[in-house]
Amino acid sequence: MKKKWFMNVFYEGEKEIGKQQALGSCPQCGGKVEAMDVEIQWKFCFLPMCFYIKRKYCCTLCARHLELYY
Repeated sequence: MKKKWFMNVFYEGEKEIGKQQALGSCPQCGGKVEAMDVEIQWKFCFLPMCFYIKRKYCCTLCARHLELYY
């Protein structure tokens, strides 16, 4: 019962801000890579607590999520 209450109190939502083509190609299939800017927002009892913007990369052909290693 406590886990269900915990899930209803805290909420993490994602909203896509924009898309653009990224440099390089997918290592799996060789398709084009797309960069998406995503706004992630944390809510506590429907009140926004904080948000941050993150860039995610994925392939347009195989829809694989890619990670950038430095």
